[in-house]
Amino acid sequence: MTEPVDTQLRALLADILGLGEERAAALTADSGLFGELPEFDSMAVATVLTEMEDRLGILIDDDEIDGEIFETYGHLLAFAERKVRGS
Repeated sequence: MTEPVDTQLRALLADILGLGEERAAALTADSGLFGELPEFDSMAVATVLTEMEDRLGILIDDDEIDGEIFETYGHLLAFAERKVRGS
């Protein structure tokens, strides 16, 4: 069985941003990402998107990306789950 998207996304953020498992596990739906976490800068956005495609087996088109996706962990998770479901 594949790990839930939430688990994979937390592991991805822990790896890419160097958050460590505890900080990644502590993220809530309202946790701010871009502009809130110093590690989550514009360079990290591109890396996170690429890793999401690789780890989740999805394709993300440029026109699907907007700043709102990276405002909170909840927004990023909802986006990832929609992509995995194919909707």
